[in-house]
Amino acid sequence: MAEFLSASSLFAVLLTLGAYELGCLCQQRTGLAVCSPILLGAVGAAFVLSVLGIPVPVYRQGCETFSWLLTPATVCLAVPLHTRFSRLQRNLPALLAGITAGTLTSLLGIGGLCWIMELDSALTASLLPKSITTAMGIVVSEAMGGDSAITTAAIIATGILGSVTGPAFCRLFRLTSPAAKGVAFGTAAHVIGTSKAAEYGPTAEAAGSLAMVVAGVMTAVLCPLL
Repeated sequence: MAEFLSASSLFAVLLTLGAYELGCLCQQRTGLAVCSPILLGAVGAAFVLSVLGIPVPVYRQGCETFSWLLTPATVCLAVPLHTRFSRLQRNLPALLAGITAGTLTSLLGIGGLCWIMELDSALTASLLPKSITTAMGIVVSEAMGGDSAITTAAIIATGILGSVTGPAFCRLFRLTSPAAKGVAFGTAAHVIGTSKAAEYGPTAEAAGSLAMVVAGVMTAVLCPLL
């Protein structure tokens, strides 16, 4: 049975879409931030693969279609940024200041923890670009001698954690401005955070797109210095 399913890429595609849709359904029914479709989808897909005994490399090969769509989907986030940029221009200095503060906090925090825990340079380079998109993070990590697999895992974990805990932090720090929420999610949790920010409206989505781009460029420039 497992050999039959793993022989076709259709199973991997259907499993991914089905697990994600079930995650969306759970979030709609419960309304809990912890019921993130990405988190529940990943856990559900991993559970099915474990039960059926299908190796992860085989599943990954079947999901190459999604990998091809990753870059175009990321670029599409420029659409809300373009449509709402005139509104963001009014508070652009404040938004850029927030993005800069968030990026520096991420880099210095990770760099400091790696130094305290005496991690080697390769592992440090793998963890530093954790808050930017996968496409950029892998390039930055490999350029510094990091491991792309560790970087990918760190980026995914950061995105999921940011989208799950972000709403609670917004309430804790009383962030009511959609633009402020978008900057927070986009800077800390890249694409996944930006998709979460879209739930707060088009302005938050546009601010998240702006934050994701600016934070990615700043990280690529500052990482080699660290």
